[in-house]
Amino acid sequence: MTKTANNADLHCHSTRSDGLLSPADLVRRAQGNGVDLLALTDHDELGGLPEARATATELGLAFIDGVEISVSWGEDTTVHIVALNIDPANASLIQGLTQVRAGRDARARDMAAELDKVGIHGCYEGALAYVGNPALVGRAHFARYMVEQGLARDVKSVFDHWLAKGKPGYVAHPWASLEQALTWIQGAGGIAVLAHPGRFRLSAAEFRQLLEQFKALGGQAIEVLSGAHNTQQTGEFARLARQFDFAASRASDFHGPGESWMDIGKLPPLPEGLRPVWELF
Repeated sequence: MTKTANNADLHCHSTRSDGLLSPADLVRRAQGNGVDLLALTDHDELGGLPEARATATELGLAFIDGVEISVSWGEDTTVHIVALNIDPANASLIQGLTQVRAGRDARARDMAAELDKVGIHGCYEGALAYVGNPALVGRAHFARYMVEQGLARDVKSVFDHWLAKGKPGYVAHPWASLEQALTWIQGAGGIAVLAHPGRFRLSAAEFRQLLEQFKALGGQAIEVLSGAHNTQQTGEFARLARQFDFAASRASDFHGPGESWMDIGKLPPLPEGLRPVWELF
């Protein structure tokens, strides 16, 4: 694998989790936007990787196998760990992700029940229509259904008013532990990256504790650039990457046209003085 990239995008989603584009169409969009190193990182799911890799090979686009793992941390905080350059055939990783996905349908039914209490009906069936597989259903599918029903102007507004922690449709759920996730990633030969840290609702002390634990367990990188980060946050995470000796990732977290904070491949360059995560591949 090349250790250089002019336009790496190492976090995006296809229809195999909560994205709007098929794996093949996602890769084509990335290539059309000038991406030269791409990772597909669906939520707790590896099924889109063969199609994406085959399309990338056809287009001459360097491709990285990845996945985004849902992790429960602290008392009631969900964080996400992106695994890059994994072996998608690794048995322990496959088994672990199967366990994580097993809870998605139960959580979705509980979310629908909570929304039903506040007069929003039919959400489970509506969300399922966007994904088909109960093992892959997530909050984004609920949000799309609720936008379709005229309850909010866009997906972000649904999260802000209905699905985020403390809101009527939020349901806490035990995902993988941080130690489990990093053990699976390391066993599959991958690099563990802390995803979109600017989205975590943690105090400064809690966030530092998370970084320390992540580092101690073998975490190697953080997403300094993310579609979810503003300029100030990018600068702060660049500082923390230097302080903790983390490699820096560049990641749009693209889900689909018109829905994501940033289009795939449209991120600015990494700040100076950071080690790009692709140098570890």
